Amino acid sequence: MTSDADAALASNAWPFQEAEKLVARLAGRAPAKGHVLFETGYGPSGLPHLGTFGEVARTSMVRHAFTILSDVPTRLFAFSDDMDGLRKVPENVPQQDMLRRHLGKPLTQVPDPFGRFESFGQHNNAMLRDFLDRFGFEYEFQSSTDWYRSGRFDATLLAVLRRYDAIMQVMLPSLRAERAATYSPFLPICPRTGIVLQVPLEAVDAEAGTITYRDEQGGLVEVPVTGGHCKLQWKADWAMRWAALDVDYEMYGKDLIPSAKLSSEICRLLGGRPPEGFAYELFLDERGEKISKSRGNGLTIDEWLTYAAPETLELYMFQKPRQAKRLHFGVIPRAVDDYLSWLEKYPAQSPSERYANPLWHIHQGAPPREAVPISFGILMNLAGVTNTEDKAVLWGFIRGYVPDADPESHPILDRLVEYAIAYYRDFVKPAKRYRAPTPTERAALEDLASTLGALPDPSAAETVQNEVYEVGKRHGFANLRDWFKALYEVLLGQEQGPRMGTFIALYGLAPTIRLIEEMLAATAKA
Repeated sequence: MTSDADAALASNAWPFQEAEKLVARLAGRAPAKGHVLFETGYGPSGLPHLGTFGEVARTSMVRHAFTILSDVPTRLFAFSDDMDGLRKVPENVPQQDMLRRHLGKPLTQVPDPFGRFESFGQHNNAMLRDFLDRFGFEYEFQSSTDWYRSGRFDATLLAVLRRYDAIMQVMLPSLRAERAATYSPFLPICPRTGIVLQVPLEAVDAEAGTITYRDEQGGLVEVPVTGGHCKLQWKADWAMRWAALDVDYEMYGKDLIPSAKLSSEICRLLGGRPPEGFAYELFLDERGEKISKSRGNGLTIDEWLTYAAPETLELYMFQKPRQAKRLHFGVIPRAVDDYLSWLEKYPAQSPSERYANPLWHIHQGAPPREAVPISFGILMNLAGVTNTEDKAVLWGFIRGYVPDADPESHPILDRLVEYAIAYYRDFVKPAKRYRAPTPTERAALEDLASTLGALPDPSAAETVQNEVYEVGKRHGFANLRDWFKALYEVLLGQEQGPRMGTFIALYGLAPTIRLIEEMLAATAKA
């Protein structure tokens, strides 16, 4: 094993732990197909959401980690189950009545309610590809419809037919009695209506490669299982795909663990080897409810990117993948500042520490080298106290704090200014609630203004921070958190805020003194 691989494994980063499972799977030999195949699945019954993105992002991280441990080539298939029947109408799309008329049809046979593509499935597939492309993922898009109709699944579908009874023995114990009475792994597509039928089978002919069922009029209908005339129930479909493609690695949500076990059994019955798996925790909305494509609860990719850079979202996906994550607007500022913290640490880290740094995985081993001297939280508060949405105004303050900074030499900081203005405008400003200081707090604020006035201008952030601490101590704040909370609520109109020394140094001593005096005067009149 190379020194890089040793350092990578010593990092204990979860993508390397997953990649090591693949190295063990290979047992020193490259697969017969000549590459290791990673797969992600997407059900295009609704618009793609960040949970879909998270699966591709995390899988890509494992794939990149694998390249440090092995020189076997890799591929990533982003597979869309677009031959599934439309079971219900998503709540967040137009033309609801039109879609109801096409319930049960394969998604690639349902008209596009947005009027942009030939089908709803194609529309959602395009949405998926668009936002994966925007993040620069290296992947190969695959359509279930294409694979079924082209015949590329035919050999494995015939294997499913030959192992029909054994597959039924795997599936039936997992089903309720009512469901078990009509279950079949094959779903014929009605030649007359085009609907994906869930009907019991009257006959299975492995030699002829056909199944027979009764249609709604009571007549017997025989169809081949090949050529796109049938599709499989999804657990059998998952297993069939693993076997047909020889998939080596696939992630799935924690709620699919029982399904993955059943699909693994079926895959083995088909002569395949189930992929290595990773069960991640679910994504939740602000209320703690599971995110659903059909309900549209949770952030969209565009909503996140309105207020933060793409790499901050990838960081959010990297951290603690086996812990449930809430995806709502409130998590964005912390994700941004977490990203800046990891970026600051990277240059001084050892090789194993860098392999443990999320930014190595996000930036394919080459994070940007820009030093960002100001946090996202402080920039948002700066936008607040200056009451401006003009980048040039904020850059004026930034240059006073970091004289050699400008948008050209600090592109990350320049983007942060834009994001901070947007986030402040849409979320922070509407929620501001200023309060009057208590007598103790008023005296402390008067003291703080006087103390800041005695400091040389400019003063270092650490010097200012120490003086803020001392003022709090002089005025009897047993818990200095109460002092800082008072500063946030009285001066900034919010319960939480930035490191005051850095904020005051950035905003300026004289403007801060004016801010204190204006707030004290306004609350005195009240």
